[in-house]
Amino acid sequence: MELMTRKDVPQELTWDLTALYKTEADFQSDIDKVKALTDKIEGEYKGKLTTPENLLGCLDLYREWQQTLWFAANYKNLAASVDYNDPELQEEDGAMSRLCAQLASRLSFIDSEITAQPDSVLEAAIAVGGPNTGYLKELLWWKPHQLEPQTEKVLAALSPALGTPYNVYNMAKLADMRFPTFNAAGEEHPLGYSLFEDKYEYDPCTEVRREAFRRFSDKLREYQNVTAAAYQSQVQKEKTMAALRGFGSVFDYLLFDQHVTREMYDRQIDLIMGKLAPHMRRYARLIQKVHGLDKMTYADLKLPVDPSFSPKLTIEDSKNYIEKGLSILGEDYVQMVRDAYSERWVDFAQNQGKSTGGFCASPYGGHSFILFSWHGGMSDVFTLAHELGHAGHFKACNAAQSIFDTNVSTYFVEAPSTMNELIMAHYLLSTSEDKRFRRWVLSNMVGNTYYHNFVTHLLEAAYQREVYRIVDAGGSVQAETLSAIMKDTLQKFWGDAVELTEGAELTWMRQPHYYMGLYSYTYSAGLTVATAACKRIQTEGQPAVEDWKRVLRAGGTGTPLELAKMAGVDISTDGPLLDTIETIGGMIDEICAISDQL
Repeated sequence: MELMTRKDVPQELTWDLTALYKTEADFQSDIDKVKALTDKIEGEYKGKLTTPENLLGCLDLYREWQQTLWFAANYKNLAASVDYNDPELQEEDGAMSRLCAQLASRLSFIDSEITAQPDSVLEAAIAVGGPNTGYLKELLWWKPHQLEPQTEKVLAALSPALGTPYNVYNMAKLADMRFPTFNAAGEEHPLGYSLFEDKYEYDPCTEVRREAFRRFSDKLREYQNVTAAAYQSQVQKEKTMAALRGFGSVFDYLLFDQHVTREMYDRQIDLIMGKLAPHMRRYARLIQKVHGLDKMTYADLKLPVDPSFSPKLTIEDSKNYIEKGLSILGEDYVQMVRDAYSERWVDFAQNQGKSTGGFCASPYGGHSFILFSWHGGMSDVFTLAHELGHAGHFKACNAAQSIFDTNVSTYFVEAPSTMNELIMAHYLLSTSEDKRFRRWVLSNMVGNTYYHNFVTHLLEAAYQREVYRIVDAGGSVQAETLSAIMKDTLQKFWGDAVELTEGAELTWMRQPHYYMGLYSYTYSAGLTVATAACKRIQTEGQPAVEDWKRVLRAGGTGTPLELAKMAGVDISTDGPLLDTIETIGGMIDEICAISDQL
C-alpha cells in the first residue's frame, strides 16, 4: 500500500502533543512569559554581571527562561517533524526558530559578561553550589573561546540561517524526494525512504530487495548535488567557526563540548575499522550461505539470518516484550514504559513526509516524545527499547538535576539507549534454550544492535573523518568527492566479502548525523560503555543495576570518562572497546556454529 498522508493516520498511532500544551492559547501564554522573562533579565542584569551574587541571580531566571523556551520550541518542532509536506507546520516551526534566535541574541550578554570576569568571580559563584554550578563550570571551560560580545550577539541572531544546511537536507529528503513504485517478483511495490530503510532492506525476496535498492539509489542520485551543496555549507561553516574561536582544527572544535580527546575519537574509528571488519566479513559470508545468494552485495547486508523465524508483532506485543525485558531496571522504569504506551508518547505511524529513523525528545519539565515508524518486526522492538533508553535516561536526570546539568556529552548519550537493547536481548536469551531461538536472538544483536551502531554509524564516522581532513587542509567537497570517500570507506571495511553494487557510494546522502557535528562515532562509543556495564549487570546483578541508575541520574554532571567510571567501566584505555569487538566476534562464532548444526 502507498504511504498515507498524515491526516489519514489513525490517532492511536500518533503521539499526543497536548501533553505539552492543551491549546494554542496555552502555548501563546508561555511565549508571552518567555518574552517577559527576556525583558526582566535584560533590564535587571545587563551590564551588572560583575559579582557572584548577580551571576547567580541572573542564572536563576535564565534557567526558567530556558525551560519555558525549549518547551515551546519542542512543541512546534515535534509537530513539524511528522509532516514535512505541511507548509503551515513548517512555517510555525520556522517562526519559533526565529523567535528563539531573537531572544537568545538579546541574552547573549550573559555568557559574554560572565566570561569577561576574572576567574575568581566565577569560582566564588561556583563555591556557593546549587543548580547553577554546572553552567558556571562549563563557562570556565569555554572561556578561552568566547568571542567579543557583539560578535556573539550576531551569531546568536543568525542561528536560523546557520541551520540552513540541515533544513535544506531535510526538505530535499523528506519533502521533494518522491519515489515511484517499482515492479519485482511479479508485483508492483510502493517505495519511500522509511519503506526502503525499514522494510525492503530486510526483505527475504532477493529480486524485491535488490530492485528496491536500485530504484532507491536512482532517486538519491537525482538529488546528490543539492545534498552535497548543503553538506559542503555545513562543514565549511564548522571550519570557519573553529578558526574564529581559536581552535587548531575543526576536530578540536567539535570535540571540545563533548569533553573528549582526539585520541579517544580516533581510537573508536581505527580499532573498529581494523579489528571488527574481519568478523563482519565472516557474518556477511554466513548471510550469503544461509540465503543461498549467487553473490553477496551491499543490498543484501541487512538480511536476517533466519527470516522465517521472525514473528510478525503487534504494538501490544512490543509493550509486553519491553515491560518484561526491562524489568531488571525496577518498577519505576517499567511504569515509564507503560506510560509511554498509554499516554501516547510514541509516534508509530508510517506517513508521507515524516522524518526517517527514530529519535527521542525530552523537554525538561515534561515527558519524552519518541518518533519512529512501526513495521511489525523484532527490530522495531529493539528500536523502541533504544529510544525508551533515552527517555529513561532523561526522566532520571531531569528529575535529579538542574536544566543546566542535563546536557549530556554526545560521547556518552547513546550508552543508556544501547544498554536497553542489550538488556532486551539477554532477557530473550533467558526465555528459551532452543538453539534456533538462540541463533535468532544473537543474530538480532549482531544484525541490529551491533550492526547499526558498530557498522552503519561507524562507517559514517570513518567517512566523516576523511571529509573533515579535507576541510581542515583548506579543501572543499562535492558530490563526486563524497561518493568516492564513501566507496573507499566501504571497500576498506568489507574487502572482497561484499560486492559494492552501484548506489552503495551514495550512502553518505542517507544520514542526518553529519549536520550534528561529530555524532556518528558516538553510537559505537556509547555501545562500548553499555556492553561493559551490561556484563557487570549479568554477573553482579543488583549492585551493578544500582550503579547504572546512579549514572542515569547524574546527567551532565560528569565527563564521559567520569560517567563510565561510575558504571564500573574504564574508557581511558582501549580495553572496553577491544572486549566489545571480541564479544561481537564471539556472537558471530556461535551463530555460525548453530547454523552448521541446524
